[in-house]
Amino acid sequence: MSKTKSESHLVLDKQICFSLYSASNAMGRAYQPLLKKLDLTYLQYIVMMVLWEELTLNVKALGNKVHLDSGTLTPLLKRLEGKGLIVRARSQEDERVRIISLSDEGMKLRQAAEQVPTDMFCKSKMSIEALNSLKASCDLLLKNLTSDN
Repeated sequence: MSKTKSESHLVLDKQICFSLYSASNAMGRAYQPLLKKLDLTYLQYIVMMVLWEELTLNVKALGNKVHLDSGTLTPLLKRLEGKGLIVRARSQEDERVRIISLSDEGMKLRQAAEQVPTDMFCKSKMSIEALNSLKASCDLLLKNLTSDN
C-alpha cells in the first residue's frame, strides 16, 4: 500500500535541504548589491574576511577555513591578486607552499566592507538571537555531515 502525500517523506516542503538551499540562494542574492560596491563576489568576500582577520595564511589553511579546495581557491586568489587586493608568494621554508597576504589596497577595502554585516542584519529582519541560533544550528549540521562517523 502506498503512502499518502502527507505520510511521504518525499514532499518538497518537508525537506530541510531545500529550505537551506533556497535560503542560501536568497542570501547570495541579498549580498550581491552590497558586494558589487566592493567589486567582490561572495566567495571573494569570504576569503577577504578571513584575510582581514588573519592577515597572512598559506593556501591550505585558507582553504580549510573557507571550506574550499585548491582547485576552486586558486583561480579565486588569482583574481583577487589581479585586483591588487592580495599578494601571493612562495614560502621561504617550502617553495611548494603559497602564502597569501593582504596588500595595502586589500587592507583599505576592509573599511568599505565594515557596513556589509550591518546591512545584511537589517535585510534579514530577524533578531540577533534568532540569527545566532540559526548559525549555531547550521554549524552543528555542517560538523555532523562532515564528520567521519
